[in-house]
Amino acid sequence: MLKTLLNYLGVALLKLLSMLPYKLLVATGYGIGWLAGRISSDRSQVVKANLQLCFPDLSSAEIDHLSQQHWRLLGRSLVEKSIIWFGSKKQLSQMIEVQSEIDLSDRKPRILVNMHFVGIEGSIILSALADEKGWPRTSGFFQRMKSPFFNQKIIDWRNRFGGNSIDRQGNSMEIIREIRKGNLIIIAPDIDLGTKNSTFVPFFGIQTNTITAVSRLAKIAGAEVCTMFTTLKSDESGYLCSIKKPLENFPSEDPEEDTARLNRLFEEAIRLRPAEYYWVHKRFKNRPDQAVNPY
Repeated sequence: MLKTLLNYLGVALLKLLSMLPYKLLVATGYGIGWLAGRISSDRSQVVKANLQLCFPDLSSAEIDHLSQQHWRLLGRSLVEKSIIWFGSKKQLSQMIEVQSEIDLSDRKPRILVNMHFVGIEGSIILSALADEKGWPRTSGFFQRMKSPFFNQKIIDWRNRFGGNSIDRQGNSMEIIREIRKGNLIIIAPDIDLGTKNSTFVPFFGIQTNTITAVSRLAKIAGAEVCTMFTTLKSDESGYLCSIKKPLENFPSEDPEEDTARLNRLFEEAIRLRPAEYYWVHKRFKNRPDQAVNPY
């Protein structure tokens, strides 16, 4: 009973946040992030461990500073999920701008490769604007949450503009059908989902467990692959969802090399804006040859 009450209170809080003026919402998020970054926790240790691994030339003071910058932006993205999940098309359009180097309405078989910047949920703007722009339906994998209540709620919220959330576990054929229909498919392969259908390829010079799904699905479905990164605008007034031209010679005959290539692209983007990457994820938890888990 108490758990159910807390769940509904959480939903009510998100609805309330979505009604705040945007500048006030952002300021609230920065405050939450500032506080979270100064509380010792398992996740704060994960952030610092990741930064130390990926930026070994930085001093302890520089790692601390970058960590605080990250928490500030993470706090902001947390409260902005109230708009992602409850906001109107107008709110989303004011928060996220789309710039695409391709015609999203041409219905070519296509995979949009996203990555875990703090603005990753901004991809919902494609669903929100689909009818207005003549874009096809957007589908993407989702990872099951531990809470059945919020698992279903978030699926419903993400799909409210006609999007299609597909369970990562055992639904590759559904994704392939969506690609072949010319619907937009979004995949974010830069998290550790276990060693099944994965390979160890370099990421910041570290052999990192990475799923090979993008290469395999593109090959099977005959799809072109484009990167799509949602990042903060330089004045932090909102986000830019940037979709690039298709990668040349992708996929190749080597899924491992394709996966390594994507990691190189991710690393290049992260180095331009390191505070925006999702450092709270245990990216290096699975190690090759049973090496020690850094966490």
